[in-house]
Amino acid sequence: MSKAALPSFKFSQITDVKDKIVFVSGGAKGIGLMIAHAYVIHGAKVVISSRDEKTCTGVAEGLTKLGPGTCYSLAGDLSKDSECKRVAEELAKREQHLDVLINNSGANWGEEIETYPSTAFDKVMSLNVKSVFLLTRYLLPLLEKAAEKSKTPASVINIGSVDGVRVPGLETYAYSASKVEAFHLIKTLIRSHSWSF
Repeated sequence: MSKAALPSFKFSQITDVKDKIVFVSGGAKGIGLMIAHAYVIHGAKVVISSRDEKTCTGVAEGLTKLGPGTCYSLAGDLSKDSECKRVAEELAKREQHLDVLINNSGANWGEEIETYPSTAFDKVMSLNVKSVFLLTRYLLPLLEKAAEKSKTPASVINIGSVDGVRVPGLETYAYSASKVEAFHLIKTLIRSHSWSF
């Protein structure tokens, strides 16, 4: 197909995100940064989170300069329950509702099974699975408030991986297992809470 035959496409043709409030975990780099960027340039108010406060703040300031949307940061180590709760509480102090939660934070560790540390396994599982559950739980009241005030429901978007549906060629034991668990977790959340947001 030639380039001329492809239709023109803009993000704003799919949905209007102007003035929506969006939280992106892992939003200071990689896929999370690309997601945050797309929302900001289409007028959303974006909140990004990352462990590195300095980087997170700098990225948020840079995104705000792009406009027309805005961005600010709430740094935290989301592999820890206490940090998920703190970040959610801080967001609730600043915002009345949350339109979109994007669970994007993730970690990986590749090593042969004979030397694969259990601490690495725990870290990957905590960030890739547990933080998805905890952030969604702690932010549920803000998501429900968005659903009450808007014609469009609030959304929870989890960034997955093909490694959750196939066996990878690399020895990423915890990562692959975590992505399978995250897929099933979101299916359970959908069944139990799709009515509320």
